[in-house]
Amino acid sequence: MGLDGAELTWLGHASFLLKSPGGKYLVIDPWLEGNPKCPPEFYGWDKADYILLTHGHFDHMGSAESLAKKTGAAVLCNFELATYLGSKGVANAVGMNKGGTVEFGDIKITMVYADHSSGISTEHGIIYGGEAAGFVVTLENGLTLYHAGDTNVFGDMALIKTLYQPDVALLPIGGHFTMAPKEAAYAVRLLGAKTVVPMHYGTFDALTGRPEALADLLAGSEYEVKVMEPGQAVQ
Repeated sequence: MGLDGAELTWLGHASFLLKSPGGKYLVIDPWLEGNPKCPPEFYGWDKADYILLTHGHFDHMGSAESLAKKTGAAVLCNFELATYLGSKGVANAVGMNKGGTVEFGDIKITMVYADHSSGISTEHGIIYGGEAAGFVVTLENGLTLYHAGDTNVFGDMALIKTLYQPDVALLPIGGHFTMAPKEAAYAVRLLGAKTVVPMHYGTFDALTGRPEALADLLAGSEYEVKVMEPGQAVQ
């Protein structure tokens, strides 16, 4: 792929692979092995320059430690998760917090607010995992992508629009643990992103929200609901 575009692959649930125009691999919330929606050909995925973790729940960082050790990728996450991963032998965990931006060449990654909990599953039970967050990623060609992580809708999504003008928004719609389509439709209007990719639905029985419901709520608007299949890559 040349310098004129990016490629986004959905790995099921909230996991995405983003290949930048410059050929860098960003993996967001990797949960590969054990993810019933992840295509098996991605179980042994071994390409990552940057790993982004929105929070500590197993279905968002279940493969982070192994992928980081396999690739040597920089892992961007909150300070508490970085400390935990460092204790597990991850060499390049970059602790940050909401409002912070890190730059890798012409790629900018900003951590933003999310309305959710966070905890790390260990052999001794769940331990504190800092606070949940989302990420705004600006690529070399200026394309801006917002991964909301697990969240409810919140009014300050309007600030994300004002500050970062996301082109693409990856939004949870499953309900129960996150927004359902009703809340996600409101979030779309707050964010102003013209392309919306639904995620975090259908993986478990409790996640009953469906893309068709979101599309119906946004019918006739300027927003496109882009429904992806696990393993599908789009430009």
